[in-house]
Order: sequence, then structure tokens, then C-alpha cells
Amino acid sequence: MTTPNLGLPFILQGQAQKEVTHNEALIRLDALVHGNVRSRTLTTPPGSPVNGERWIVPSGATGAWAGQAGRIAHWNVNAWAFYVPINGWRYHVEDERLTVVWTDADWRDRIVGTPNGGALRLVALEQELTLTGAFVDATTAAIADRMIVLAVASRTTLAITGATSYGVGVAGNTNQFGGSLGIALGSNNIGVIGPTAFYANTPIRVTAAGGNFTAGRVRVVLYALAFTAPTS
Repeated sequence: MTTPNLGLPFILQGQAQKEVTHNEALIRLDALVHGNVRSRTLTTPPGSPVNGERWIVPSGATGAWAGQAGRIAHWNVNAWAFYVPINGWRYHVEDERLTVVWTDADWRDRIVGTPNGGALRLVALEQELTLTGAFVDATTAAIADRMIVLAVASRTTLAITGATSYGVGVAGNTNQFGGSLGIALGSNNIGVIGPTAFYANTPIRVTAAGGNFTAGRVRVVLYALAFTAPTS
């Protein structure tokens, strides 16, 4: 017999080797309570996992993880254990710095959702850009079609040369999230705008002012709301 939520084994009356059952329950608790996982995108099991580390197994996983999609993979005492999630389990994903919840038969990153796949997410996308020429477009920190943008923050992470200042925006509105920004190391800005909808995929653009960029780096972070249409 086991408990209904975490599957912890009961110690039965008169059972021999009670410590085996008790230790199994402790291992499950250690794996499942206050959960965090290293990643949910790794398809090949890590070669040298640390005792106690956990991952969410993605579709298409290979090796010891084959056939375990969606489950929690837990490395314990030189062996993998796999746990089937139930509705409401939450895990912090370390490499994405977000929390996902198991609901509607999948791990989902969302603020709120509907029974048929509709969802609202709060998105923070970061990218460091190496500056050269008249402007540089982000590839990771890009606004997706139908996003509502709240702000774009920026920081000069390597002193800029060539330009006397810079702007952060998009093509056609290059100072939308800040203009005349500082070229010195550590200069930063939070470019808050009224919630603005975008109707096409749009990269964040860093544009030189007073001359072209010859060196420097800027880190940008896009903050936005993203929406998912119902699937049925």
C-alpha cells in the first residue's frame, strides 16, 4: 500500500526489514517535495549526475530515459528513478528560471489556463548583444507575434566605442524603450511603455547614435505577456 499523492510506501504491521520501506519513502520525499529540476529540454541523460539531481524528461529522450517522457528523472545511489506526475505538481526549472506545473497531461509554464489549452504567460527573455555597425538585432530577446510588451530593460556590459550613445527599440521606432542611453560600463535603463501589442515577430534592436558601434556589449531583457489559443 502507498499514499495516494506521493506514493509513499506504508510500513505494515509485523513487516520485516522496516528500514527498507522507510528509506524508500524518504528517497521519494527528497525527490518530490519542494521540487526543482536542472532542465526540461535535455534529451540525453547526463554522464555524471550528482546524487539527488532531477530533470523533467522531454519527448524524444534516449538511453536510460527512453520512454519516460514527462516523468521526473531522479538520480539516486547510482541509479535512475522515474516518477509519474499528477495534476498540480510544480517544479522550478533551473536553466529557465521559471516554475512549471503538471496539468492537462503536460508540464506548462503559465499564469492561468483553460480546460482546452488557452493560456496566459509572463515572459522574460534575455540576450547579450555584441555591438558593431549601425545597429544590432536580438535573436533570443525577440517579440513574438501577438505578444503584449510591457518593458525592455538594458545594461551596458562592456564599454561602447564608436557611438556616443544608443537607443533600444525596434525597426521603425529605435528609441521605443529608451534613447540617448549611456555607453559607459554599467549604464542601465528600464524602458517601460504602456502595454503595446505587436502583430508580427519583431526583434529588439540596439541602434548607435553619434557614430557606428566599433565595440561594446549590451544586455537586453524583454518583458511581455504571451497568449495561447485553445487547442480544441
